[in-house]
Amino acid sequence: MLARYSSPLGPVAVRFEGDAIVRLRWEPETPEPDAADLPDDPLVQATGAQLAAYFAGTLDRFDLPLRPAGSEFQKAVWRCMVRIPKGRTRTYGELADELGRPARAVGTACGQNPIPVIIPCHRIVAANGRLGGFSASRGVEDKVWLLRHERVLL
Repeated sequence: MLARYSSPLGPVAVRFEGDAIVRLRWEPETPEPDAADLPDDPLVQATGAQLAAYFAGTLDRFDLPLRPAGSEFQKAVWRCMVRIPKGRTRTYGELADELGRPARAVGTACGQNPIPVIIPCHRIVAANGRLGGFSASRGVEDKVWLLRHERVLL
């Protein structure tokens, strides 16, 4: 099932399989969705409510069932990202040290995150302060927006 939600960064499409979220993507070409158009499903409704609360600044941590597809290493990187508190960042190198893998591999896994924002890959930055890429429609500009929204000083 696919549901579309509004966000300050443009419409997002969330794919659900069974009882979990498997993907989130921005859809810049899609008209802004209307909350009344959401399927009458508890997980779809909870996702919409949590996304709205996050973008309103009142949600610090998502509490939604996730099932991202990826390798065991990618999933380990994504689990590390979920543990980063709102308003904080970590570097690719810090995650690499934690996982015993090269920073470049961590960066690749970050770039392949299928559920951005909910799995907060925007909280990963380079040691030199560079931001790296981001999957939203405006790329790094949207990553900056998310970090400022979370009160991260850039």
